[in-house]
Amino acid sequence: MERGYVQVYTGNGKGKTTAMLGLALRACGAGLRVYIGQFIKNMEYSEVTAIRNHLPTVEIEQYGAGCIFNREASKFDIAEAEQGLRKAREAILSNRYDIVMLDEINNAVTLGLLDTREVVKLIKDKPLPVELVLTGRGAAQEVIDEADLVSEVAEMKHYYTSGVLAREGIER
Repeated sequence: MERGYVQVYTGNGKGKTTAMLGLALRACGAGLRVYIGQFIKNMEYSEVTAIRNHLPTVEIEQYGAGCIFNREASKFDIAEAEQGLRKAREAILSNRYDIVMLDEINNAVTLGLLDTREVVKLIKDKPLPVELVLTGRGAAQEVIDEADLVSEVAEMKHYYTSGVLAREGIER
């Protein structure tokens, strides 16, 4: 790609990671090399299995001890997120990937695991040909200001509210 843009998928609705994964699939079909870093995740979600088994042009890594929405962030959580940010920076600057996708990075900022300024610096340091995708609820205004494309996914109705848990192959 001649020029890569910065895309942000944010909002309280379901579908941000799914949109990012759809873009990864499309990129694979075009022969592009993709790196996905997932913040605050540490389990073998179905997409991780599919990528590792079927998409050799996609590298995926997870940084974190899992969901921390119901507890206070620990020093370990912060260290994992910071390590993820270092790996993301390496991926962006490595010249090995056409697209770098950072799943749930906005949540990592909102939860106090990463500093907004570091994410903005990552965006500003991005080489021109690299496409950068950031997902997660609560994207900081500074991140939105630096982005070229921002999509807000709004929840209008969700079956979680009636007690349905995340289903394998659909939400995980």
